[in-house]
Amino acid sequence: MDNYAIADNLSLLAKLMDIHGENSFKSRSYAAAAFQIEKLPVPLRDTPRDELPRIRGIGESVARKITEMLDTGELQLLKEYLVKTPAGVAEMLNIKGLGPKKIHTIWKEMELESVGELLYACEENRLTLFRGFGEKTQQNVREAIEFYLQHQGSFLYAQVHEVFPQVQSYLEKLFGREKVRVTGAYRRQALTIGEIEFVVAEPNDVIKPKFLSAHPPELLAEDKDNLLYRLKNGLKLLLHTGSGNISTRQFQTTGGREFISDFQERFPAGFPDIEVRDDDSAVFDAAGISFVPPCLRDLTGILDRAQRDELPQLIRPSDIKGIIHSHSNWSDGVNSIEEMAKECIRRGYEYLVISDHSKTAAYANGLSEERVREQHRYIDQLNSELKPFRIFKSIESDILNDGSLDYPDEMLAAFDMVIASVHSNLRMPEEKAMARLLKAIDNRHTTILGHMTGRLLLTRNGYPVDHRRIIDACAQQNVVIEINAHPRRLDMDWSWIGYAMERGVLLSIDPDAHELAGFDDVQYGVFAAQKGGLTSAFNVSSFTLAELEAFLENQKRKS
Repeated sequence: MDNYAIADNLSLLAKLMDIHGENSFKSRSYAAAAFQIEKLPVPLRDTPRDELPRIRGIGESVARKITEMLDTGELQLLKEYLVKTPAGVAEMLNIKGLGPKKIHTIWKEMELESVGELLYACEENRLTLFRGFGEKTQQNVREAIEFYLQHQGSFLYAQVHEVFPQVQSYLEKLFGREKVRVTGAYRRQALTIGEIEFVVAEPNDVIKPKFLSAHPPELLAEDKDNLLYRLKNGLKLLLHTGSGNISTRQFQTTGGREFISDFQERFPAGFPDIEVRDDDSAVFDAAGISFVPPCLRDLTGILDRAQRDELPQLIRPSDIKGIIHSHSNWSDGVNSIEEMAKECIRRGYEYLVISDHSKTAAYANGLSEERVREQHRYIDQLNSELKPFRIFKSIESDILNDGSLDYPDEMLAAFDMVIASVHSNLRMPEEKAMARLLKAIDNRHTTILGHMTGRLLLTRNGYPVDHRRIIDACAQQNVVIEINAHPRRLDMDWSWIGYAMERGVLLSIDPDAHELAGFDDVQYGVFAAQKGGLTSAFNVSSFTLAELEAFLENQKRKS
């Protein structure tokens, strides 16, 4: 059992204890231990047992629980709480904005034991009758439940990407490589995915028996051309079955919907007898137009560009030259700046932009002005040791309620780069969000606008913004817009990349890494950016070290 699993168990135990109204001192101790364990650089399983109680935030009681989990893979106390907690009540922990204390009220005072009952109570305006549940809170709970239910069964692209090779390999082993083609939303690099899809050139009566095993996937639906299964991890597997040209079938099922409709209008006869290849490129050859990569098939007007042979040369993961936007253990990151820099060097990157949290982010150990100066001295020392690699001095400065950044001008001027981001009071109308963002963009020290809408895919809708006005403002002030590569953010959304490029706005694919493994997220930012047609010339993190230095020097002169 790894540190994250141990921390998850302790965190869940703390929440369930609060839901049951148990001793708050005990629940807080488990929650605090979970928080500390997530940040530990060394696996607990490799730590001598007698040293566990001496780890900050753990102590004797929690150490015994950790030992139990390491030895048995289970936590008996957690199992007991799960048994005596209705499943629907525990599920409420998945609803954004509902903490254990509120869930205690919902269960014990409102006598509601499921998410569905709670939604119905919201619709009947019953929550407002209870202390702590005003009209606004009730509306927020209702919206959060509707969002949660809407996205049940959906997965992040990154989650599917991790299991895709095993699924593909398994199908190819069963039916032969020549009879299996990936298709659908995953092939288009959709940000969230409900079903992973394949074309399998076999009839249903051949496919179904091969799925009968000791632990078969669940068959959810069937018709003559499709089989829908649910895998053990909850992911749905849709197989497009039957005979026919597999390349044509792959093209038809890849989508997107508007793309296929537009293609059929332009070429109504279709191309059923094309050459069978490893992909559907023969369809485009038969139509006499450029091959449209699947990731671009959700982009409006892409067939016009294909017919004019004007498709973009899409950015690739190998085009990224350095890591921008990363957090070290000076704020809420896991690793030291030196460790992060050496990992960048190992991966072949030319630079690292350290952007720890600013002083307002107390929850993330944000940097006071004195700590900023201390960090800058440390970075100077590292740069002298690591040449020609360079570490840039940056900060992720909070955009405050009034749109100002949370350092004075003289401190902001000391950074090589300032990433301005909203982290607090996210529930705001568009008028308020726009006022905050536009003022931050207008700040002469802002280099990059971070994760524009604050969204978390499948978890939290972003605050509403007028993308066009934001992009126009960034064009006017020469502010870069971040494409936050964290798989739960991917914000700014790919659908606005084309307009940003049209307006001459640079973008920056940044991992927002809080540990070394977070550097891997760059690929997901690239995949999302490809959907919008981003080229490397418009991506700041594709600049070489010399190009980035020149760019930042030019930015300083303009400010």
